[in-house]
Amino acid sequence: MKMQLTILAVAFTAVVVSSRATAQTAATKESAATKELAATKEPAASPSAQKPVIAKESAATKGPIATKEPAAAKEPAAAKEPASPSAQKPAAIVPPAHDPVMIHADSAWYLFHTGWGISEWTSPDRIHWRLLPPVFATPPAWTKATIPGFKGHFWAPDISYSNGVFYLYYAVSAFGKNTSAIGLATAASPTGPWTDKGLVVQSIPGRDLWNAIDPNLAVDENGTPWLAFGSFWNGIKLARLSDDRAGLSTPQKWCTIAARPRDPDLNDTLPGNGAIEAPFIFKKGRFYYLFVSWDYCCRAEKSDYKIVVGRSEKITGPYLDKQGRPMTQGGGTIVLEGDSNWYGVGHNAVITDNNVDWIVFHGYDAHDKAKAKLRQEKLTWVDEWPVVVKQ
Repeated sequence: MKMQLTILAVAFTAVVVSSRATAQTAATKESAATKELAATKEPAASPSAQKPVIAKESAATKGPIATKEPAAAKEPAAAKEPASPSAQKPAAIVPPAHDPVMIHADSAWYLFHTGWGISEWTSPDRIHWRLLPPVFATPPAWTKATIPGFKGHFWAPDISYSNGVFYLYYAVSAFGKNTSAIGLATAASPTGPWTDKGLVVQSIPGRDLWNAIDPNLAVDENGTPWLAFGSFWNGIKLARLSDDRAGLSTPQKWCTIAARPRDPDLNDTLPGNGAIEAPFIFKKGRFYYLFVSWDYCCRAEKSDYKIVVGRSEKITGPYLDKQGRPMTQGGGTIVLEGDSNWYGVGHNAVITDNNVDWIVFHGYDAHDKAKAKLRQEKLTWVDEWPVVVKQ
């Protein structure tokens, strides 16, 4: 960690008949509140940005998965306020994270990811990180009213910035169902205080063959805001937002931008076997690039998560892979997948630091008990396609 921002909504599965959450009950997600901060090999990172860069916005105006909740996670005690930056020196660590997104503001980087209250970190250089208090000390009232049994473990946030406001989209969901919703919080600073704006879009079992999780805000060439989201079921949706970005447009405008084959004989309430989720749209040159994650996260050493991409000259698609196959028909070109060091990798965002693009995602460390950790790799572009430059 979504049939079925921003700124930086990856939160974050079942074998054939389970959503990303049901298929993952055997191997639960780590939350920042319950997992130790493992000090491992530092990811390569470019020097600190010399000026503010909106890292998660997918177009020129922008600032920067169905189930992700751990099967037996305990609600943690309220996080203590960390010492002030002057009293605390960030450590060179790799944060434990699922579904990471980043944004650069006020001469620092801010990382948000799946966790209790929405986990947040800050860093001057994307190497030395310091944990901040969660976005929400207590869940907004609407989340508990909408999702029965919800205790405050939020999935796949998305961070973005526009006109003096930071937009933080997030997902809440019932375990193993598409009883899901995407909400929005806003603030004048990436550290808050955050004002919750409530529900943006909701999916209901039996009514919807899509899942309202894994939000990502994208802005087209006309400045129109769109929200991409989805996980399993009938794939990835794109819906036009209202001008204030707090709800859907009137009239509504939807389209499906990516999907994988699903067994038609399955009950509508089941996620199915079309393992796709975690959309992220990034504008580069004349193309919009749609990144999604295929297959299964959150299964420790059995995780086979991978990142694929397609591109389109229009934000609404069609998105095609290198072979010209539509992503709505199972097309997608692999960008990155697991290896002997990382069992599975996925739920990515793309940021730009000093004019260099980086892909930000989580991976399961094969040398550290398959713990989920933040990863960052440099992106280059070959024939207008993204290629990972491994460090």
